[in-house]
Amino acid sequence: MTSSPSPALRRALTDVAAFSHLLLPQWPLRPYQTAPAQAIFDRVLRRSGDQLAIVFSRQSGKDELLAQVLAALLVRFSRCGGTIVVAAPTRRPQAQISRDRLWSRLMGNPLLASMSESHDATIMIGKARVTFISAAPTANARGQTADLLLVANEAQDIESDVWDAVFDPMAASTNAPTLFMGTVWSGSTLLARQMRHLRALESVDGIQRLWEVPWPVVARDVPAYGDRVQARMAQLGPTHPFIRTEYELKELEGDAGLFPDHRIARMQGDHARLVRAEPGRHYVMLIDVAGEEEAGSGPLAYGSARRRDSTALTVVEVDVASRKDGRAMYRVVDRAQWTGVPHSELHDTLVDLARRVWHARQIVIDATGIGAGLASFLTASLARRGSLPGIEVIPFVFTAPSKSQLGWDFLGLIDSGRFVEYRDDGNRDGDAAHVTRLYQAQLRATTFEVLPGPGNLLRWSVPERDGHDDLVISAALTAVLDRRDLRPRIASGSG
Repeated sequence: MTSSPSPALRRALTDVAAFSHLLLPQWPLRPYQTAPAQAIFDRVLRRSGDQLAIVFSRQSGKDELLAQVLAALLVRFSRCGGTIVVAAPTRRPQAQISRDRLWSRLMGNPLLASMSESHDATIMIGKARVTFISAAPTANARGQTADLLLVANEAQDIESDVWDAVFDPMAASTNAPTLFMGTVWSGSTLLARQMRHLRALESVDGIQRLWEVPWPVVARDVPAYGDRVQARMAQLGPTHPFIRTEYELKELEGDAGLFPDHRIARMQGDHARLVRAEPGRHYVMLIDVAGEEEAGSGPLAYGSARRRDSTALTVVEVDVASRKDGRAMYRVVDRAQWTGVPHSELHDTLVDLARRVWHARQIVIDATGIGAGLASFLTASLARRGSLPGIEVIPFVFTAPSKSQLGWDFLGLIDSGRFVEYRDDGNRDGDAAHVTRLYQAQLRATTFEVLPGPGNLLRWSVPERDGHDDLVISAALTAVLDRRDLRPRIASGSG
């Protein structure tokens, strides 16, 4: 830096918005970014030791704000020195992305580029440096000291115990402020904990420490962003967890279960339950396969807490024509359940249902473990034979990631109004009505949690003490079907 900086440059050394305007004009900060950016900068100058949090709607400029604050601090402390530590849930790609964004901003200005140095995970201007590290439980992050600023980026994915033991002490001896950034998910995350703490402090002294910017605020400055969010809301539904958390900044209500009353009400249709196919309709069978128990046969009491896992069937009608957007509508028209039935016997029953009763075009089946055998036999039995058309069998293997994605996708179908149930069976007796009531009980008993770490892994099930989730899993397999092009094929050619 020159010994006699211009008035504009002197202002840029204390005002982040002025720094951005003067030195990074290609990436101007938006109005909703400038207040929290300046608050961070001021807390660093004062060595306040404060904790702050910035929670922005997804892809609305949180990381750009951080990069420009870091650039301004590097310039401001280039002579006297100091260290900033930025922790992310993973070294690659998350910490690396933050590091690369800061470097690209510095390289975008000839003056800043001439002053800057890069050494792997550290970027320097003069004596000031920013180090980007992983906050993964297995990372070796001890020994760092943050005497200017400590940052937890994507804090919702950093484990609280890891942060408290390894990272919080980095700023303890220097009284450096700590900044938490990320996206709201469940109330059990590090970010949610800190947000509650900062709100409590604000209620006492009125000093702002938490900045929340939901999507409507961003849309006022960036109309195209608002259009994009509204398109996502149309696709997923306004109550989908991704919408509520990533865009509206609302915590997931885990205590209400994965299917709270408002979501169950959203699923309720007005069409009748069927016992067989109607002409000209497109039907699909969705099967969750139970572990085989050859020694057992016949039904067990539905209310028994010791009831064995069952094979569950959901039959849906696929309707593409009624929607203008080309996405399918799924109407549940029947469901059934078999408990303790050998797979050899179940195979014959499913083949009969597929060919004679429902004239199914596809079957989606759980092919995990022993289910792979049943899926393979059905594939062979339902292949095209002479005048009999083939029925496509679509296997689905359950893993933690695949079940997570299935859950998110199923919620998207429900919340967008594209998955609806038949009318209530009312007070009807018999197995059919009993299975409906059991399905509704399973819905209300389904719990969930979003695991910490990248990917927002959704873990969902009915706790063992409350029974099973076979009927719910069977219904959720609709989401596998939704990944395929189900539009009717139109013949073409000269004939």
